[in-house]
Amino acid sequence: MELITGQDVSKVYHNGGVPIEALKGVSFSIEKEAFVSVVGPSGSGKTTLLNLIGCLDKPSGGRLLVAGTDVAGLGRTDAAIFRGSHIGFIFQSFNLIPVLTAYENVEYPLIMVQNVPAAQRRRQVQDLIAAVGMSDQQTKRPDQLSGGQKQRVAIARALVTHPQLVLADEPTANLDHDTAMGIIRLMKGIRKELQTTFVFSTHDVRIIDEAEGIYRIEDGLLKESHNQGGGHDHD
Repeated sequence: MELITGQDVSKVYHNGGVPIEALKGVSFSIEKEAFVSVVGPSGSGKTTLLNLIGCLDKPSGGRLLVAGTDVAGLGRTDAAIFRGSHIGFIFQSFNLIPVLTAYENVEYPLIMVQNVPAAQRRRQVQDLIAAVGMSDQQTKRPDQLSGGQKQRVAIARALVTHPQLVLADEPTANLDHDTAMGIIRLMKGIRKELQTTFVFSTHDVRIIDEAEGIYRIEDGLLKESHNQGGGHDHD
């Protein structure tokens, strides 16, 4: 069953009055519980596509359905509510709040976005911190954590609201090989356990090799999409 469907989705930015076509009418679908990568050179439109799916930006044209909602028609407030209910984000730079502990960073969306009662909040946070193997580090602030530990906290934060969809923009770019592979295995295990859909924007061949579907974008156009079992060679 499809979680995301795009029909002729376009995005035009204006730079000094000059129109720039970031996406030129792409059509695609992503099924529930997918583990897929959006790949392409820098400036190809892959981050733009993730931002549109994540309701961080609005398409200039076309139709974009996420979890049955046409997100192109959402106003700013409704888009924020939709994101809080359905979507988690993982960023290359982690985007953790420096003054909060690991525990408090994971807890933050439950307070600010979903207003979850304290006892339930504590259970959800502790469950996710344990799932990413950070229980013994939960009282530390981000500057006391390694890159891999920060990314584990970021993954827990993305998942604590129990989103249907997690969007990850270059989530392993700052990590060494062993740490990156551990993070990928962690996300795959969580996907299986929680039935979460993961969509990555990435250059990282480690993620591309583990992806079960690949969407290749060049010059704002969807050049190809295919499914695979993981572990295949790619150009």
